Amino acid sequence: MHLGHNEVVLKIYYHHYFPFAISLLKMIGASLPFYFMLFLLADSLSNNVIILIHLGIVTVFTLAVIYITIVYWLDRLVVTNRRVIFIDWKYLTTKAEFEAKLKDVQDIRTVERGILASLPFLDYGVVEIRTASDRTVINFPQAPNPEGIRQFIYKIQTK
Repeated sequence: MHLGHNEVVLKIYYHHYFPFAISLLKMIGASLPFYFMLFLLADSLSNNVIILIHLGIVTVFTLAVIYITIVYWLDRLVVTNRRVIFIDWKYLTTKAEFEAKLKDVQDIRTVERGILASLPFLDYGVVEIRTASDRTVINFPQAPNPEGIRQFIYKIQTK
């Protein structure tokens, strides 16, 4: 992402933390069968082998959590005084950038979780930004306070 002449970053939005916490819980749940199998095989293995297997399981799942964390927190929606940029990291080696000029933004649609969105820790959803030509669509999932993002972009757009 390169900023143009006299372009200033006004706000940066990252994904909401609650879906991230859910994915971490899923990772912990995915490690449980391995610990259960180790528990079942504990009588037939020596203590050194059990310790090595425990370290292996912890290492593999810690590396997976670190990877998910890095990819999750590298995604961001950047609002400047001239455009909206969404940086979407698919993997650590692959990213996609989508941008829309503020003057071209025609419609901003938000999708939230209904009445649960009134709770601050569940106030996340999808922000979809469409331009006048409808070629550019920015789809920012798991956005914190989607309605607030929409209002902020409209406010900047009218200035």
